[in-house]
Amino acid sequence: MGAYLGSLAKSHAPTTIRRRLSALGKMHRFNDLPWNPAHRDIQEPLRGLLREHGRPVQKAGALTLKMLRQLVATCDRSARGRRDRALLLIGFAAALRRSELVALKVEDVVSVAGGLRLRIARGKTDQAGQGAEIGLPRGRHVETCPVRAFEDWQAIAKRKAGPLFRKISTGDRIGDKALNPDAVRRILAHRIRMAGLTIEGFDRMSAHALRVGFITEAYNNGVRDEDIMRHTRHRDLRTMRGYVQRAGLVSESPAGMLDL
Repeated sequence: MGAYLGSLAKSHAPTTIRRRLSALGKMHRFNDLPWNPAHRDIQEPLRGLLREHGRPVQKAGALTLKMLRQLVATCDRSARGRRDRALLLIGFAAALRRSELVALKVEDVVSVAGGLRLRIARGKTDQAGQGAEIGLPRGRHVETCPVRAFEDWQAIAKRKAGPLFRKISTGDRIGDKALNPDAVRRILAHRIRMAGLTIEGFDRMSAHALRVGFITEAYNNGVRDEDIMRHTRHRDLRTMRGYVQRAGLVSESPAGMLDL
């Protein structure tokens, strides 16, 4: 096992190696095989490769509300434009993971007084498959209202069941198949290019930027931790606060209290 981990050092990121190790441990336990990840023959090669080949974890940047407005401004009245607007706004407002976003079905979205009710069939932390419900109220502004964007998309998609966000052909024809999770990243990257935005620094603008963006914007607007966690369905406060702390690295830095 130590030799296997060492062979991954030059080609795989530390997080990937740890994930491989976790998967191997799960396989051992599932097959009732002895497993001790703390054994020196595993930990010593792991520590060695991390010392020699360790690299900073590249975290997803947060999509700000200002950036979101710029992205949806690139979405025209075509089928693709309406779909992308709805996908971006619902993904942001509901703080959905990309897998949850593309897994949404039309029947999972119900119009109620004042907004929408979303049913998340199964999330990353919902291993029992119990599901969850999220409420999305109407937005204050037409251009960034997720409810209006959903209604606008449904007006031409005209589906009562099946995948909510579907593939669209080059001829702007709406297909029957759902988008795959990576399509969310590609759509986000495409809209960023269309808006002429440049992401500065070492942030990675991935599909997770929608979820991270909601968390940071909610925190900056004074939403309580427990209310954010209930909406995002985080179970670990430390994970959620990690996004918040990163957003406040400069604005809340103690260095700002010094007379520099």
